[in-house]
Amino acid sequence: MNLRPLAVGILIGALGLSSATEAAAQGTAGAFLAAREAGMRNDMARAIPYLERILRANPDNLGALENASVSAFSIGEYDRAAEHAAHLAALDPSNRAAALILLAEAFQSEDYATALAITEGEVEIHPLLDELARAWAHMGEGRMSEALDLLDELSGQPGMAAFARYCRALALSLVGDVEGALAIIEAPEDGVAQTLNRRGYHAYAQLLGLSQRFDDALDLIDAVFAGSTDAGVAAMRAAYEAENALPFDLITTPAEGMAEVLAVMANAIRSAQNPHEALIYAHAAVRVNPALTDAQLMIGQILEDLGQPEQALEAYASIPEGDGFSMAARMGQAQVLETLGDMEAAIAELTDLAAEHPQSHVAVQVLGDFQRRDTQFDAAITSYTQAFALMEAQGISPNWQTWFSRAVAYERSRRWPEAEADFRAALEIEPNQATVLNYLGYSLVERGESLDEALEMIERAVAAEPDSGYITDSLAWALFRLGRYEEAVPHMERAVELEPTDPILNDHLGDVYWVVGRQREARFQWRRALSFGPSEDMNSELIYRKLDIGLEAAREEFDEPPLRLAPADTE
Repeated sequence: MNLRPLAVGILIGALGLSSATEAAAQGTAGAFLAAREAGMRNDMARAIPYLERILRANPDNLGALENASVSAFSIGEYDRAAEHAAHLAALDPSNRAAALILLAEAFQSEDYATALAITEGEVEIHPLLDELARAWAHMGEGRMSEALDLLDELSGQPGMAAFARYCRALALSLVGDVEGALAIIEAPEDGVAQTLNRRGYHAYAQLLGLSQRFDDALDLIDAVFAGSTDAGVAAMRAAYEAENALPFDLITTPAEGMAEVLAVMANAIRSAQNPHEALIYAHAAVRVNPALTDAQLMIGQILEDLGQPEQALEAYASIPEGDGFSMAARMGQAQVLETLGDMEAAIAELTDLAAEHPQSHVAVQVLGDFQRRDTQFDAAITSYTQAFALMEAQGISPNWQTWFSRAVAYERSRRWPEAEADFRAALEIEPNQATVLNYLGYSLVERGESLDEALEMIERAVAAEPDSGYITDSLAWALFRLGRYEEAVPHMERAVELEPTDPILNDHLGDVYWVVGRQREARFQWRRALSFGPSEDMNSELIYRKLDIGLEAAREEFDEPPLRLAPADTE
């Protein structure tokens, strides 16, 4: 997306040095600095009062107006945002942020004439967005032929055929041309069916039902929505089993068609690693059609990414129970609770969710993930095992991550045979998965088992992810435990170079230096390790003793195993 960023975390710089000087002259320097600090922290809610203080002193400050507009829109204060955007557009008709906010407001109120005027004005928000907005606005004004002509033009642009054709299918669906819409979706040359998102498949299923193709509709639902907790999907499936068609209601107005466009663009922009801009587009979609809960879910996820957990919680909480995205929203709430340090509440939320959806392997698997991170390893094993049973009953093949997660829980519960079996099951699915190779290889080295195989696994992991300090550390530590000390040195140095502040890696480097006679450097690394600690997996007292009496004596004092493993099994 070739569009200037729209969010306060980026645009706060638009206030600029001249604005700072101006603020000082007007007595608003404190507000300017506070707004800038809030913007740097992505705290849009906190920035707004300071920006508006600046605007009270200078109502025509373009930087403050733009930031106030975007900040308010980013937290769902749409009326407030529109007021600032209208003022900004009057002063600067070429402002993209103001145009996008006002365009969303126009579609939200179904003021299609204003929407057309914005897209045909001097500001270009985005070529694709402008053209699609014009098409839906023409349709809103009853000019169907103009709308379809615009969509046909767009379908000729490189990379735009499938989405433009999908919009045409939605437009035809809206006016009752079911067969015409289906012909577009199913045309192999357009490839529309291969690019549909969840809502697109929902529309496709509804169209199949309306054309009396109930078996095809049921097959599509079972293929795409397997395990769904969406009440709407369940109702649709029940209707088609009884061979009853349902009205097409994915969109009911041209404005809602435009909301689909905004939601798809938000997702594309987020995929391009531009969360601030994606947040604006997602809010624009929700402003036009509040029923777009997938966009609402994205808002919560982006706010999490931007370090705004409280606002993320509000976004997730706005998704109603029974909605297709309500389960994901509740998982998002649990994730936020963990971020806020309330793991007990997070696990309680997920426990309730799993109990409410006893056939959902996803719910119980996510519960297991949280239990594992909370060191409740036995409980995690129980949850993962339940997830496996549900997947087996539903004919679903577990992915490598599921096997790996339970393997870690088994390993941390000191149930090594079960752990090794699950690690190896994960590798059967993804033989070169670096995380699994590293964990299993490192564990085997620590246990002194299958050492040749273990080292080969870790070497493969390093080859797959050469810039991972933790995997490189595993290779160095394996060589160290095998007594290949000189070989271990460059790998351990590389690991610390990649993760310079990790206390365990620095501790390991100290050990390696010690055994090759570089004792002064060893003590330096041990002190660095302590300065970065404490780590829950690091024995700080042992490091202090190593500084006092040396590596070998300290390990003996703490009853640690010998430095060099006896290769009892080197196949």
